[in-house]
Amino acid sequence: MNSHYSIVIQWSDEDQKYVVSLPEFGPYAHTHGETYEEAVQHAQEVLELLIEDYQARGIDLPEPRTIEHFETAQV
Repeated sequence: MNSHYSIVIQWSDEDQKYVVSLPEFGPYAHTHGETYEEAVQHAQEVLELLIEDYQARGIDLPEPRTIEHFETAQV
C-alpha cells in the first residue's frame, strides 16, 4: 500500500518505549514499540488497518499533511 501519511515517533521516558502517533487520523491513532524499528512496523500496520477500515465503511480518507503543515503548526 502506497500512502503518504505522517508517522510521528517519540521516545517516552515514562513508558520506556517509543510512542507513535498518526496525526491525520486523529488523537486516538497511536501505537508503540520497544525499539524504533518495532514502532515503525506497528505504525505501518495500524496505518494499513485504518485505511482498510475507512474504505470498508465508505469514509473519505484524510488528506495527507505536508511538512509545511507541521512547520507552521509549531510557530
